[in-house]
Amino acid sequence: MSAITPSEATHNFGEVFTKRWVVDTLLDLTGYRADRDLGALTAVEPSAGSGAFLLPMVERLVASAKKHGRELRTLEGSIRAWELQPANVQALRSLVRELLTGAGASELEGNQLAHAWLIEGDFLLPDGDDLLTSGAVQVEADIVIGNPPYIRFDDLGDAIATEYRRRWSTMAGRGDIYVGFFERGLALLKPDGKLGFICADRWMRNAYGAKLRAYVAERFAVETIWQMHDVDAFEAEVSAYPAITVLANRPQGAVTVVDATADFGADSAREAAEFVASAAEAADGTGFKAARLPSWFEGSDLWPAGGPKEIRLLEDLNERFPVLEQTGGDTKIGIGVATGADKAYLVDAAATDVERDRLTPIVMADDIRSGRLTTPRKVLINPWDSEGQLVDIKAFPRMAKALAEHPSVVTRFVARKNPADWHRTIDKVYPGLAERPKLLLQDMKAQITPVYEPGGLYPHHNLYYITSSGWDLEVLGGLLLSRIAEAFISAYGVKMRGGTLRFQAQYLRKIRVPAPETIPTELADRLREAFRAYDRDEATRAAEAAYGLPEGNL
Repeated sequence: MSAITPSEATHNFGEVFTKRWVVDTLLDLTGYRADRDLGALTAVEPSAGSGAFLLPMVERLVASAKKHGRELRTLEGSIRAWELQPANVQALRSLVRELLTGAGASELEGNQLAHAWLIEGDFLLPDGDDLLTSGAVQVEADIVIGNPPYIRFDDLGDAIATEYRRRWSTMAGRGDIYVGFFERGLALLKPDGKLGFICADRWMRNAYGAKLRAYVAERFAVETIWQMHDVDAFEAEVSAYPAITVLANRPQGAVTVVDATADFGADSAREAAEFVASAAEAADGTGFKAARLPSWFEGSDLWPAGGPKEIRLLEDLNERFPVLEQTGGDTKIGIGVATGADKAYLVDAAATDVERDRLTPIVMADDIRSGRLTTPRKVLINPWDSEGQLVDIKAFPRMAKALAEHPSVVTRFVARKNPADWHRTIDKVYPGLAERPKLLLQDMKAQITPVYEPGGLYPHHNLYYITSSGWDLEVLGGLLLSRIAEAFISAYGVKMRGGTLRFQAQYLRKIRVPAPETIPTELADRLREAFRAYDRDEATRAAEAAYGLPEGNL
């Protein structure tokens, strides 16, 4: 393969500079400490940048060599650090030489080590003597550590994106390239080796991270995860949703989980690291809560976030109850219709001149934003018949005229691709859905707020719906109004800035509930009444009883 230059990849190198106390914490958690004989190990830094990790690693390696009687010139294989930008490589080699000569190395020794340790190139495109050949990785690492770059796949050039995906099977969907850094870093680990990254945690809770989660579950162990969304961990303010993640090349065992607040800092990190190294079951420290779990979640399924108490609760509920769509017979979670041109398809019924049988009442986010269903203000110009087939536009001239007046309809890709079907909505309007009773949930909201719709309205695409013939939907609404249901969304879903939750189908499908036939009549009545009154506290207490949890615990 011909070389792919940095300019082909992107002008954004995804650099986010890590504060020194975070670096020291990760070095400690992965065991890269000066009291060990670090000269006997190989440590890899996959994206050296300006040296936030590399330079402290060199400092610790030098101190360890002195303590263990190793001459500096013997440390050539102790570090491998990749950096894509030539200017950074040159600057880092100079800084490494200064550290080494300051520690007693000769200029020649310092120069040789700096060149041996720094590799100018792309960690995800190994070549030369580091080439992946015959399935074997030439470099083997005891420790892989760093802050991999934050670059979306969509921001890559086509050539490099194709090559990355060819080499690294976990790089799927529309994610970030740090997924590949995890995969290659883990592949380098010797038995009992450790990988420690501070990195966005979105791969734990998004579809694009499924292959990486499966890869970790099949071959590696999760040792510790520190959720640090509100922590000032970087030299500049970034919207990174970071987490410290330490994985190991060994069978899965106990896992420590740390949930940090905005008050978390260097002293907190030392306190949390002491908990990780101890045998304690839980800790409530300065700016954090922590717990030790006996195991971790398996397979490619989403990993939860949140406090240790919440994660323990979810572990218990995941073991004891089915997911929502496995209850009530035909329970289904879906999303409303995307038209592709709302201004054309969503109209005021009284003001539009369209055939009456082509108008379907539609419910939108504004109609349930208050937590109650209000009278919808729009109808959908519906080009689908009662069998789910696209109607013949020639049979509905007034609909044709109303839609054709909008360039956003006639110039769409779907219209150019199939001119005879130019009048279709992006999504099909499914027969019978409008008539069915349903629970509606707005996609983005601070709290879970299910709204009952008794039937007659079709949901818009920024609403998710739940239908079921096996549930009394108001009883189910009481369960979903509870803080237990919200705990599932908060743990598995992606939070927006300000704490807004995403109520997407993939997260709603994570909610586990007792089957409707197992809920006693008295509890069902409590849940129904709490839902009708929108009493979140009472719904939570009734739900706790339905789940067999102590009431008043949440």
